[in-house]
Amino acid sequence: MRLLAITILFFMLLDTMLLQTLAHQDLPSAERVPRLNMKFDSWRMKLSWDCEENTTYLECVMIHKENGPITIIPQEKECHCEFSDYSLHDGVTLMVKVNSTQRPIPETLVYANSGGNGTAAQNFSCFIYNANFMNCSWAKGQAAPDDVQYFLYIRDSRKRRERECPHYIEDSGTHVGCHLEDLSGLTNYNYFLVNGTSQRTGVQFFDSVLSWKKIEIYSPPNNISVFCNASHCLIYWEKPKTRYRLSNMEFKYQLDIQRKSNKENSENQLIEVPGNLENSYNFPSPEPRPKHTVKIRTSDARIQKWGAWSQPIEFGSSHHRLYSHRSRASKTSG
Repeated sequence: MRLLAITILFFMLLDTMLLQTLAHQDLPSAERVPRLNMKFDSWRMKLSWDCEENTTYLECVMIHKENGPITIIPQEKECHCEFSDYSLHDGVTLMVKVNSTQRPIPETLVYANSGGNGTAAQNFSCFIYNANFMNCSWAKGQAAPDDVQYFLYIRDSRKRRERECPHYIEDSGTHVGCHLEDLSGLTNYNYFLVNGTSQRTGVQFFDSVLSWKKIEIYSPPNNISVFCNASHCLIYWEKPKTRYRLSNMEFKYQLDIQRKSNKENSENQLIEVPGNLENSYNFPSPEPRPKHTVKIRTSDARIQKWGAWSQPIEFGSSHHRLYSHRSRASKTSG
């Protein structure tokens, strides 16, 4: 028994010495990374955080529902990233990856659209017309309270100029649209934000990034003229005025040529013509030719969105061989 007691005492002393030795060794441990105190300015699309000495920031990431991960490499010794414009109404997750001795360690920030579901403006759209005017419209959210009020804000993609809607369109006192007559400062892409307020509940926002080229509705062509000889009538026109200068090749045109008759319905032809340097169409029409009318409308060559028809021009019958019409853009949206 005495020998057994001595053996147990020996192993107890050995365990104590082993634990003391391990306690003084540099064992691997999880590296502590200071909280970055991340902040996101949604209007400027700017993610910022507190700078820490001897810390390297590898990348910023925005995880977007539609566009997936969007990555930016921050400048050296800078503690912010500025993203291009993206819609945020579905919420995004933002991440900063910090360099450590073991591995990159990410810190995340969830940006959510606070407010009641279904309270945001819906069916939002805008279109530019007559080159210098724009109308936007939206509908009241399905779950929006009766006292909801919406406000539209617009910012250019360079983040230099911002404005609130100058002329709201109302339905029973609620803003449901906007009319703008000054488009100065807008760029190829612009950020649109519709905020909402209510005394009863929080209202979610709706936002969108729109390209002017996709929302501009082109006016009819200018200076439409018809020159006829014994066998043909040559129809000329000039490209319409647009928000930004475009080449002839960026347009396409549709001609509606109708042959008048005593019948209740006239015979007509719809002819599509690509834009070119001449902007003309040679219409076979031998003499004696019956009375015809022609009207023309314009679309983008790649994005088919036809604008309004021009006023019809008559040619043929007892008219002279030169027929011309100067079309002018109206200030109304029609």
